[in-house]
Amino acid sequence: MKVNVPELNLPRVVIIGGGFAGINLAQSLKNAPVQVVMFDKHNYHTFQPLLYQVATGGLEPDSIAFPLRKMFKNQANFIFRMAEVEHVDTVQKVISTSIGDIKYDYLAVATGSRTNFFGLQGLESMSRGLKNIPEALDLRSVILQNFEAAVLTSDLEERNALMNFVVVGAGPTGLETAGALAELKQHILPTDYAELDLRRMQIHLIEAGDRVLPGMSMESSENAHKALSKMGVNIWLNAKVESYDGVQVHLAGGRDLDAMTVIWSAGVVGNALPGLESAVGRGGRIEVDQFNRVKGQTQVFAIGDLALMRTEDYPAGHPGVAQVAIQQGQLLARNIKSLIFQRDLREFKYTDKGNMATIGRNKAVGDVQRFKLKGLIAWLMWMAIHLFFLAGFRNRLVVFINWFWSYVTYDKGTRLIIRPFKRQVEYHDVNTTQPLVEERL
Repeated sequence: MKVNVPELNLPRVVIIGGGFAGINLAQSLKNAPVQVVMFDKHNYHTFQPLLYQVATGGLEPDSIAFPLRKMFKNQANFIFRMAEVEHVDTVQKVISTSIGDIKYDYLAVATGSRTNFFGLQGLESMSRGLKNIPEALDLRSVILQNFEAAVLTSDLEERNALMNFVVVGAGPTGLETAGALAELKQHILPTDYAELDLRRMQIHLIEAGDRVLPGMSMESSENAHKALSKMGVNIWLNAKVESYDGVQVHLAGGRDLDAMTVIWSAGVVGNALPGLESAVGRGGRIEVDQFNRVKGQTQVFAIGDLALMRTEDYPAGHPGVAQVAIQQGQLLARNIKSLIFQRDLREFKYTDKGNMATIGRNKAVGDVQRFKLKGLIAWLMWMAIHLFFLAGFRNRLVVFINWFWSYVTYDKGTRLIIRPFKRQVEYHDVNTTQPLVEERL
């Protein structure tokens, strides 16, 4: 069965993935003499940097997502199909999907990354990732269900575990999530759950390295550490998680932390597709040359988080941030047009426009060229940048109104359990050495 798309006398560019890399490539091909076909298993683009705010009740998911068909409604050469890609045949130039097969002239794989649990016991099934909207909604339900359960139990140890949260990984996602939980503890939960002694609620941020925000400057790292500590977050550096059984986090060295909820943001692995295994390198990413061509291929490209391009400045590959994906998508569009018109290709050179991370109300840090920003100025700049890159005027307006309302009222208005989440807890039966898994609301 073939995918139902028009057959034109034009080169066909197939894009797999509607993230930052994929949409920028497609948009930059708007006036090119090509047919652009995009596949994604969702029919929307997700603004991932704000997923933690969906998870902590600050935003609704529709304010950080935008329909892909609507995004390209004025692009005549663009076709979208919602499907999962199952295999890539680089010899026949055919892609197999859940809705049929399709031939390509040029293929761009922009499938991004997924959470990497490093094979640690119990973590993949019992901890919560934060890479997409369903995961963010699950985490929001878990957080609120914890406190609903805490007011019902008379077991002090269980109540404490329900109110404790462990965030693993102190990069921007982990740091911002820990800060948002700290603000919930300070401003929201004491009113919603007046029966509980919120002084017992513990938020732990665990980092295997020697500092938070390891990808930013030492000054920004120290400023973020101080700000989080003042907000009551317990920061554990040089700490490695060994396992999690749904009730306790076991750290290397013998320390245990009681927590019913673990949020995992400690690493990612590339979402490589079947058929491209020979090009997969470190971290599950696809090895590419300086033009984003997949190793051993001439008309297959990988861009964004999935691409592993080793350069003198980035020997381990570029960082998995939106700016890399945006710039690679835009340059690849130029190079595909150059291939069509038999012009020279341009090598990718990443322009680092800076890194920022927010910690909480009036608190953020930023490395913008030679400047090291912190406090209110960094926080306002962080908000402005995120509003700018959100897709759609409505989304920008809704997010701005939510942020303004939260700032004035110290409230987060989306504390809704849309779909109750079933928790898995691992335990051991005395008659067997195998761990058993129990589901609890």
